[in-house]
Amino acid sequence: MSRSRALLLLAVLLTIIGFFALDGGQYLRLESLQAQRETLSTLKAEAPLRVAFGYFAIYVLVTALSLPGAAVMTLAGGALFGFWWGLALVSVASSLGATLAMLVARHLLRDGVQRRLGDRLRALNEGIRRDGAFYLFSLRLVPVFPFFAVNLLMGLTPIRTWTFYWVSQLGMLAGTAVYVNAGQQLGQLQHLGGILSPGLLGAFALLGVFPFVARALSQRLRARRAYRGYRRPARFDRNLIVIGGGAAGLVSAYIGAAVKARVTLVESRQMGGDCLNTGCVPSKALIRAAHQQHEIGRAAEYGIEAAPGRVDFTRVMARVRAVIGAIEPHDSVARYTAMGVDVRLGHARLIDPWTVVIRDAHGEEHRLTARHIIIATGAAPVVPALPGLADTDYVTSETVWSLPALPRRLVVLGGGPIGCELAQAFARLGSQVTLVEAAAQLMMREDAEVADTVTQRFRREGVTVHLDTRALAVETGDGERRLRVQGPQGEAPIPFDTLLIAVGRQARLEGFGLETLGIRTGQRLEVNEVLQTSMPNVFACGDVAGPYQFTHTAAHMAWYAAVNSLFAPLLWLRGGPFKVDYRVIPHATFTDPEVARVGLNEREAEARGIAYEVTRYPLAELDRAIAEGDTEGFVKVLTPPGRDRILGATVVGARAGDLIAEYVLAMRHGIGLNKLLGTIHVYPTLAEASKYAAGQWKQAHAPQRLLRWVEAYHRWRRG
Repeated sequence: MSRSRALLLLAVLLTIIGFFALDGGQYLRLESLQAQRETLSTLKAEAPLRVAFGYFAIYVLVTALSLPGAAVMTLAGGALFGFWWGLALVSVASSLGATLAMLVARHLLRDGVQRRLGDRLRALNEGIRRDGAFYLFSLRLVPVFPFFAVNLLMGLTPIRTWTFYWVSQLGMLAGTAVYVNAGQQLGQLQHLGGILSPGLLGAFALLGVFPFVARALSQRLRARRAYRGYRRPARFDRNLIVIGGGAAGLVSAYIGAAVKARVTLVESRQMGGDCLNTGCVPSKALIRAAHQQHEIGRAAEYGIEAAPGRVDFTRVMARVRAVIGAIEPHDSVARYTAMGVDVRLGHARLIDPWTVVIRDAHGEEHRLTARHIIIATGAAPVVPALPGLADTDYVTSETVWSLPALPRRLVVLGGGPIGCELAQAFARLGSQVTLVEAAAQLMMREDAEVADTVTQRFRREGVTVHLDTRALAVETGDGERRLRVQGPQGEAPIPFDTLLIAVGRQARLEGFGLETLGIRTGQRLEVNEVLQTSMPNVFACGDVAGPYQFTHTAAHMAWYAAVNSLFAPLLWLRGGPFKVDYRVIPHATFTDPEVARVGLNEREAEARGIAYEVTRYPLAELDRAIAEGDTEGFVKVLTPPGRDRILGATVVGARAGDLIAEYVLAMRHGIGLNKLLGTIHVYPTLAEASKYAAGQWKQAHAPQRLLRWVEAYHRWRRG
């Protein structure tokens, strides 16, 4: 810490300690104000300027140091100086004190906090740079947010000092006026019965309702700002229009229809979205076929002599399509029409905040208006700008299903969940697979030991894994196609017959009119905690907006988007719309062994500076895993030191995606490892791994001192 920071911190601490040591708070209580009212009024009459200056200075000091008593000081301003002079003094003093408090927090804390939490504060910083004034105005307008907390928070952000001052003064003006008026009424009390005076009761009534009025005013100002230049229709064709027929859009439309709203769902591609047609469903069907082939190869381990399996890739892909077809009715136009949803097949485009133009397959356009719109357009594979790639018939996770034959040599670019799943599946079906990943490990969000377990399995099964290897270009020559890469051993070409791009997914944002309306986008559609875009009546959910690109998360978000949009006026009765709960989000990668996680892992806990301890149970010790011959993997649980509360759990092994559900339930409802240990599990099952992991934790935290007394007791009982 620099000398200036140390001196500032010392001065602040000494002042605060002195305040409490000398019981300075006794002078900043309502009782003291009432008791000294006559004395203060006399001093004010004798030396009005001196009293005003002293009051101003004390107010600035109290607010700058975040000392208790600012509310009483505000009441005192009304009692001593009347409404208008009191309002002027308090408004300037409170804003100046808040600015000083913000600067102190910035000087002492910002650099350290930004250095430690920079990644998590990036979105906040960007929001403050872009729209900091309006954001601060909203916080100041609603006094439910603690005065000192706003000062501290803003000190950690890049907001400009002058902007902070004038926005604070403007935003706090209405609340200050209410408090000063209440103080003026207090100053007029002559006896106890006066407390029931209409003026005083009215002042305190204003104090009670002001937060609600201020919040409504804030929302009104935001909406007016967003809708400037647009004319809202007098009537609407629909309550809700949902754009996108994937998981998020389908659930949104379903909820709308279930609560008897008039809903239109627009889909430009295929009902069911990526999950049904090109993602979760076909990939799991392919993985199942690959797993079957792998199990045939292991038959001898179980004492069974079997002929080597011959893969008919055409039939494998036919089964994949049959699985899609079997599930397709669940997401069909007919099913949702029967539910009461008006389903339109075509491309939707917003032309104003309430109007959507739908272009059908014949090129005809239809206009519909709706009070609310939900954007659920999903995401698409990222295609990197590699030289020569455009001249190659590469495939992605969307187009790989159209392969006419099993690739002899398959190069997979990208070692995330999608790349890993498809790489192993094609290798088991008979392709010579090379997996290229730019990072130092596969599945970068997982712990190193998790990635190492999967990597070692891949290599044993014949997958060539190149880590820390960057793709440079796609080359064609001598009748062969090659991916040129830069790795630890230098540059090298990797020949291939098929190149699969799996380097991530990006939100579908183009072509929907979002840019015309000025709806803010970045890597994805920007939404607030209730899933509103920058246009208040337009919501978004699923991959296009979410921090997690999972089908189950899309459905989770859809509930919030649908309910918050359809019942917006009524939800203010409960304090406002529902905020999306991202606290317990599970996910799984369906490799073999499977990898499933919920909550924190070691990598994330360390990045956030969260203290933890690890409980690890190897599946090699589990009876059912031994009987099945699937002993590779482990259960790892993170807990706070000395406590059984679950911070996160990772399961690596067979059926990990199913086993993680117990931990999801436990974390969602606050169930600790002690209760998991006390829960009966069927024997022999893989689910027992959770119970035994809890037993490992219990054993490590056994009360040793108590056990020594118990041992002595038993020794005494033996005689």
